[in-house]
Amino acid sequence: MRNIEKWMKARELTPEKIVMARVILDEIRAGRDVLEAIRANPLPVVGHLGKHTLVGVYRHLVETGEWQEDETFLRKIRMKPSRTLSGVTTVTVLTKPHICPGQCIFCPDDERMPKSYLPDEPGAARAFQNAFDPYMQVKSRLDAYYAVGHPTDKIELLILGGTWSAYPRDYQEWFIKRCFDAMNEEESAILAEAHHKNQNAKHRNVGLVIETRPDQIDPHEIRWLRQMGVTKVQLGAQSLDDRILALNQRGHTPADTLNATALLRAAGFKIVLHWMPNLLGADPQSDRVDFARLWQSATDGLGYCPDELKIYPTQLLEETALYDIWKKGQYQPYSTDTLIDLIAEIKPSVPEYCRINRVIRDIPSNHVVEGNKRTSLRQDISEVVKERGSVCRCIRCREVRHQKVNVDELAFEDFVYHPAHSEEHFLSYVTSDDKLAGYLRLSFPTENAPKTGMPDLDGAAIIREVHVYGQSVPVGEEQSGAAQHIGLGTELLQIAERLAAKNGYKRMAVIAAIGTREYYSGRGFENSEHYMVKELEK
Repeated sequence: MRNIEKWMKARELTPEKIVMARVILDEIRAGRDVLEAIRANPLPVVGHLGKHTLVGVYRHLVETGEWQEDETFLRKIRMKPSRTLSGVTTVTVLTKPHICPGQCIFCPDDERMPKSYLPDEPGAARAFQNAFDPYMQVKSRLDAYYAVGHPTDKIELLILGGTWSAYPRDYQEWFIKRCFDAMNEEESAILAEAHHKNQNAKHRNVGLVIETRPDQIDPHEIRWLRQMGVTKVQLGAQSLDDRILALNQRGHTPADTLNATALLRAAGFKIVLHWMPNLLGADPQSDRVDFARLWQSATDGLGYCPDELKIYPTQLLEETALYDIWKKGQYQPYSTDTLIDLIAEIKPSVPEYCRINRVIRDIPSNHVVEGNKRTSLRQDISEVVKERGSVCRCIRCREVRHQKVNVDELAFEDFVYHPAHSEEHFLSYVTSDDKLAGYLRLSFPTENAPKTGMPDLDGAAIIREVHVYGQSVPVGEEQSGAAQHIGLGTELLQIAERLAAKNGYKRMAVIAAIGTREYYSGRGFENSEHYMVKELEK
């Protein structure tokens, strides 16, 4: 039991609300539409009950044995189903306040928080309330997801807090172990033990993400990250222009970012870049030119080619060096209209192998001194893109989401591109209306690829990610019309193996998250030092 009664009490679910919720749940079970049932049964004092009340009462009825668990019914009443439509459930945690090697002029520096974060940002607020305790952050988030009806068996753990690499390594190891203790629902003496338990835990870790600076990435760092179980790295690139980075005192160069992405890719990591329009010294035209650099290939002398991108427009905040520059009249934030126009113009140029995760940070508008204060920017941009007759083919815009999938009607595609020191194959299954049902990232390192120092990767083709989309489905279960658990992942793996063998590779390595090891083991991969490896037949 997950303390549903405690959760209901915290939500002030009075006996009157619980009785009304049961009436509504009975009507929904009888076939009535969820929203119709809610609207038809208002309470005199509070009006309509929310979905969270229905889910909480449903959970209570199941846990007390009055009702049998019914996943199909739960999906009908689930709150914010889009949060797990990407196939996994993301749990975000924040590290404690710590010094950052950067001196960026745009970053807030609240001593109560890690560098660049504010205590009332949604994710940061949860961490602050839990005193940055990793165990409590994960546990409280899992409890909250469970209470509002979301599956929690496949967890992507996102660790934020500025520059992860700047924290002492004993703190990093302790922090991750405590996160795994929470997912395992039992404590372990050391991280390796927690990793082992998680392979068959109730809440399996299917992705572990950290954020750091490009100038912190070297072979020693990436070996440490693999030892910790990290599979995805977010890098604060911010700009790919030397002049802009220097003006904003970022402390690294575009060359550092390019070298970091090449090394991370050679080690199989998924790569997320942060990009910031409207930095000091930039204008909309220079931002357009800079954005195009993200996608230029190795043949053009670049090759960043991130797997995912977070667009973080510069926001003017008090107690930053940029604020002082603005007061002198030497900096001007873009208006909301200018920002929407810019991003709506550049977003359709994003290639199909990249996912645009965000187009703005969740900084509360009361902190923004001047410029855009609208947090609904993604919706506004999407409307403008549509009005202009353009289409964005980034992964997020093409996810199959609620749509049912007929496996016999899916088309296979192999999109090839060339980042620095690699040939990448974005293998995917696509519906007839161009929606992504699943994909695999296959990497063929070139002869001059950076050396990782990890023998598992010697002479190996690398699987950097396998992802099947649609509403997250519990491990071992199938759902009619859902993309997950209908064999797409296995089929993509087999295609990748044939491609690798055809290109002369004798072995395949996969950067498996701790909770996915069992999956890959069942498909012929074996645990090695840092990766799972499979010998290939010609």
